[in-house]
Amino acid sequence: MATLDRRGFLRAAGLVGAAPLLSPFAGTAAASASAATPSGATTAPSGAALPAPAAWRLRPFALADVSLGSGVFADKRALMLDYARGYDVNRLLQVFRANAGLSTLGAVAPGGWEGLDGEANGNLRGHYSGHFLSMLSQAYASTGEQTFADRISTMVGALVECREALNRPPSVGSVPGRFGTAVESQRGSYQFLQLPPTVLGAAAQLTFAAWVKPSHDAAWARIFDFGNDTTRYMYLAARNQNRMPRFAITTGGAGREQGINGNVALPVGEWSHVALTLTGTVGTLYVNGAVFGRNTAMTLGPAQLGQLRNYWLGRSLYPDPVYAGAFDEVNLWSRALTDAEVAALSTQPASASPAGRGDLASYDLDETDGQVLQDSSGRGQHAGWLRTWGGPSHPGFLAAYPETQFITLETMTASNYTVVWAPYYTAHKILRGLLDAHLATGDPRALDLAEGMCDWMYSRLSKLPATTLQGMWGIFSSGEYGGIVEAICDLHALTGKAEHVALAKLFDLNRLIDSCAGAQDILDGLHANQHIPILTGLVRLHDETGEDRYLAAAKGFWNMVVPARMYAIGGTSTGEFWRASGRIAGTISETNAETCCAHNMLKLSRVLFFHEQNPKYMEYYERALFNQVLGSKQDKADAEKPLATYFIGLTPGHVRDYTPKQGTTCCEGTGMESATKYQDSVFFAAADGSALYLNLFVASTLRWAAKGVTVEQSTAFPVEQGTRLTIRGNATFDLMVRVPSWVGPGFAVAVNGKALKVDAVPGTYLRIARSWRSGDMVTLSLPFTLRTEAALDDRSLQSLFYGPVNLVTRDASRSYLSLGLYRNAALSGDLLPSLEPVEGRPLHFTLDGREVAPFHEGTEDPTHVYFRRAEPTVVLGGRETGVANPVRANGVSLLDELWSAAPYRNKTELLKALESLTSSWVRDGLLTADERSTILATARARRSSTDRPARHEPGRADRGPSARRSAR
Repeated sequence: MATLDRRGFLRAAGLVGAAPLLSPFAGTAAASASAATPSGATTAPSGAALPAPAAWRLRPFALADVSLGSGVFADKRALMLDYARGYDVNRLLQVFRANAGLSTLGAVAPGGWEGLDGEANGNLRGHYSGHFLSMLSQAYASTGEQTFADRISTMVGALVECREALNRPPSVGSVPGRFGTAVESQRGSYQFLQLPPTVLGAAAQLTFAAWVKPSHDAAWARIFDFGNDTTRYMYLAARNQNRMPRFAITTGGAGREQGINGNVALPVGEWSHVALTLTGTVGTLYVNGAVFGRNTAMTLGPAQLGQLRNYWLGRSLYPDPVYAGAFDEVNLWSRALTDAEVAALSTQPASASPAGRGDLASYDLDETDGQVLQDSSGRGQHAGWLRTWGGPSHPGFLAAYPETQFITLETMTASNYTVVWAPYYTAHKILRGLLDAHLATGDPRALDLAEGMCDWMYSRLSKLPATTLQGMWGIFSSGEYGGIVEAICDLHALTGKAEHVALAKLFDLNRLIDSCAGAQDILDGLHANQHIPILTGLVRLHDETGEDRYLAAAKGFWNMVVPARMYAIGGTSTGEFWRASGRIAGTISETNAETCCAHNMLKLSRVLFFHEQNPKYMEYYERALFNQVLGSKQDKADAEKPLATYFIGLTPGHVRDYTPKQGTTCCEGTGMESATKYQDSVFFAAADGSALYLNLFVASTLRWAAKGVTVEQSTAFPVEQGTRLTIRGNATFDLMVRVPSWVGPGFAVAVNGKALKVDAVPGTYLRIARSWRSGDMVTLSLPFTLRTEAALDDRSLQSLFYGPVNLVTRDASRSYLSLGLYRNAALSGDLLPSLEPVEGRPLHFTLDGREVAPFHEGTEDPTHVYFRRAEPTVVLGGRETGVANPVRANGVSLLDELWSAAPYRNKTELLKALESLTSSWVRDGLLTADERSTILATARARRSSTDRPARHEPGRADRGPSARRSAR
């Protein structure tokens, strides 16, 4: 079908004002008008409200003010709410508590991206907890269920404890030892023992002995490492690359190491006694009192190394993992103990053994807190318990890993996510989660944590030169910072602190801003989700500063993505990146449409619509929400996983993966958020309260406290092709109804059963001005038609839509299917008669024996979003002419031109158009006169049922064959 004209778009005359904005999470503003709230309205959770940006011509409603009715959205949300109720939040907090050196309460980290064993060494850990906090906040705001508030409080309280612990010197963790108690360096805490530089004195010989209980099997974690740097050192590693203990000593770096490799592994979770002796040319390695390695050609020892700077237990001079596990009974002697003496140490404390305590140093490690570990040798070589990274540069720092990722980023010039993986992106997720928690529950602790994080970031970033900042933000992956600017601006709206606006501006990526504001498309080759949320932040930065370039950049950017880089389902990106503008068919892959991109494009479209009520933003919002976002959530319950996609491959026969990568990915995080805020854009209000916008057709009830009314939207849409609004309470306002661009002939509006005479143009908003009375009902008929959309770079590659619903063919074939649809086209141009409805299964059809179903169903069926359009011959009304369907050089066929001119009022009008059209094709030499005659003769003989234009009954649901017949 041809693109519909958007003329006649009616803009709301929204006034710029300072009315309070109902936060998506808070009900405070609504509650303040409780006297006007109709009886029966639910009480919103007590939270906080953001003040409204003066530039917004529209106001969103709080999640608490719009409740979902039954239907596909409520069903999908219910699955996610069960996950939100049941998942152990202590597992999410594990990485934060470990980093702070606190007890993890026996919890196991979620794994995947949210654990040390995940991708890139877990360098993104903490991000998922932020998403989870946002999900809980939205769940509480939507339902008022105390369970969600309790879980928010638990997480916020734990994060307060973590921040406090990070701002204290680390304290030893005491655990049961081999003899008495021991000290433990918890994995992820980055804690170690530092011995004094005088510990070895002038010893020429050495024995080191200790009890160790590793809690993890990481290679190259050090039991001890004494040295200056990576040139001059000696170490004992619990595991080498072969998982065996290794001792090495060198004065010339790794290539000149003299070593001893053990031949027995140290078991994880069990105590082992390890000892090393060095004397003359002999070095011996012992495990549990027995010799397991010996080198008789040693030329290096403590004397050759001389005085060293660092004497560490548990830490490496290389960028190796910090030892995770417990130490007990560490002793050092200035001589080489005998085999018998070492064997005795494996059965009794050194103090009771023939060797006695170490004469260089002797640590019982019985301390239960503090930083000092006492030396009992009599030499006063007391050890310290430290963090490898020291401590935060500012008391507001909060993360699930050390500050080192942020520090290292400042000197990076190229991406390396195994070293630094988007620390400010992770900071954004935590910050956003805390803000959402505060807005949902009013918890002042969450706001204090959020303020502290921003104060810390400002203290770091404000010291850096502008060139350094521009370089950082331009680095792929490592420099990614997500929607942090939006979150900072929201915080500024709450606090009014000038430093927060200054901080937000420090994230300006000038090349992106200037290019997008100037309509210069530079997106080819850029990482999609690294950049989309930047633009949402720029809109908010415009709101807080009034700088026009930020808003101009966001609008320019949006137009570069939609439709030029948009797939049929509303998603964008291939392999996470963008390609050249207009390339759709040429980018189809198994890794299309990263789900985060759709989530963030919805946020950007929404905030742009607050500024400019251009229907294109809500047209896109509906497309992406009803297709990709709904379809990214599997229709299945799971207590351990959110079951949301990462990529949605658009290759033929692709099967969606709802447990992507190693788990706890960014897209599962945004998937949790999307599924708990489906209702956030159904209704908007004009800033001055003069109008109510109906944007989406979703079963829902709005409580508009400022007007003293409720508006109930009753519909089974998209199963039902219509909706009804029932108004309770008396008020005067304009109802702005979106007339979708996809709507077919027969769009109608009735108030209290009386049809209104409207000149509704698809792709616009229709204004209904009225003084409403309680009980008024507005009925909308929204007829669907079946249509196709061609890829921008290949007309033959098409997708199928029924109204707003993307229909996919379920077929395991890995090649594009060839489908024809003109065979039974109706006079309206509707292609639906070519499909056979499936009785009892709304929105399900068959075509050429294959199942056709909505994309939004979260199944694991192999699907085809795109197919090859094949109309080889001219077929009219189901009758085959036997004439090849000619095609022009631009790829447009005779039948394309015929049906693009639909609708036709009757058969006579169709025949007249066909006569004119075929005559022009004969003149152009694309059709012979005989072929034309055959086509016209067949058309005149079409069965009489096609004489009738398509009819659509208001509000009729698509329930089977009758729906198909009514569309003919």
